Amino acid sequence: MSAMKDKLKADLTASMKSRDEVRLRTIRMALAAVNVEEVAGKTARELSDDEVIKVLTKEAKKRREAAEAFQNAGRTEQAQAELDEQAVLEEYLPAQLSDEELAQIVDAAVAETGASGPQAMGQVMKVVNPKVAGRAEGGRVAAAVRARLTA
Repeated sequence: MSAMKDKLKADLTASMKSRDEVRLRTIRMALAAVNVEEVAGKTARELSDDEVIKVLTKEAKKRREAAEAFQNAGRTEQAQAELDEQAVLEEYLPAQLSDEELAQIVDAAVAETGASGPQAMGQVMKVVNPKVAGRAEGGRVAAAVRARLTA
């Protein structure tokens, strides 16, 4: 079993004992999502820590989008519940890159590929994505690359 999954299970037990309802439901949801991913496909498999982080990142993004939708609909209580769950999930995710760090990685990738112009975005993204995996959202990365190539 991956270390990340072990940590989630241990934290699930701790949140049950401390009666922390938000943390309990969030970790249960996260473990359920991990289990679904493990049995998806033709054969069941054990997820690595990186794959567990990808699942948790996807779940955090769902929470962020749901909170935004609830906020736009004027349902502040549900929006806050989604944001609380997102905060719990983010404790398990790697720290997000700052704008400056992301810009440095993009600049290095542009220099490495010798890319110029927006049509070279795919080349740069292929180099940048493995370096920022899990530490920056795809849309944010794409915007940084696009801004650098059009500048």
